Amino acid sequence: MIAVLTNPQAGRGRHRAKAQAALAVLQEAGPVEVLSPRTREEALEVAKAAVAGGADALVALGGDGTVHVALQAVGGTSTPLGIVPVGTGNDMAQCFGLPADPAEAAKVVARKQTKAIDLARLSTADGAARWFGGVLAAGFDAIVNERGNAMRWPKGPRRYDLAILVELARLKPRRYQLVIDGKPESLEAVLFAVGNIAQYGGGMRICPQADPQDGKLDLVWAEPVSRAKLIRIKPQVYAGTHVLHEKVHQRQAREISIDAPGIVCYADGERIAPLPVKVTAVPGALTLFG
Repeated sequence: MIAVLTNPQAGRGRHRAKAQAALAVLQEAGPVEVLSPRTREEALEVAKAAVAGGADALVALGGDGTVHVALQAVGGTSTPLGIVPVGTGNDMAQCFGLPADPAEAAKVVARKQTKAIDLARLSTADGAARWFGGVLAAGFDAIVNERGNAMRWPKGPRRYDLAILVELARLKPRRYQLVIDGKPESLEAVLFAVGNIAQYGGGMRICPQADPQDGKLDLVWAEPVSRAKLIRIKPQVYAGTHVLHEKVHQRQAREISIDAPGIVCYADGERIAPLPVKVTAVPGALTLFG
């Protein structure tokens, strides 16, 4: 039996017909149990219960947020994960080499061929731990997310545009205390990301050389720059060419601890916790249909 974790709000509900077509493909392939949680907390509960109850596989029918929840259930286990992308960004599906069309992605699940994918294991200051498969934002983008999520007006994506303007006006570098593969380091930065994959935010290639099968994390950060220079650098992220700028740096690591004042970090687009956090690459932690 395949458990299918759904999120009707994925992609702001614009892909429901495609989601239904994908679900039909899965149902033709064998027994399916559809999980329709009402909240994120309930989604985590039912996904974990399905895996613990012996489901042959778990399928995330949604966007990166749904995949993030599913990873908490299957990460570090032998239960395969299928991803049927019907979200807004679908960065993990794309970087894991899966079809963009939901029905085609469902056919990948039906073929039952799997591959090993790396995940990142994140630990917070209170001892909680969780998996992520995409990118951890711990700089300007995380600050914008936190600002946008706290705003009640305007509604929709425009509030994040406004949040960018607000935080650009408040832009200041943070002093980061890091431990990279056991070696303490300190640096100032305005942007800091840790990638298991290359992109986040619907195609922004923040860590352009990240490979989810190389057993390593990719770190990308930007030194203190002016507001005008940051505005010029940011659009280059979509092509991944921002790393060519003299103020932007990248390197790889297997484990990193990150601390900086006043930052709540985000992973796979989900709010995690205030820094400090520790992130560890776990090679092959995910069995993925693909």
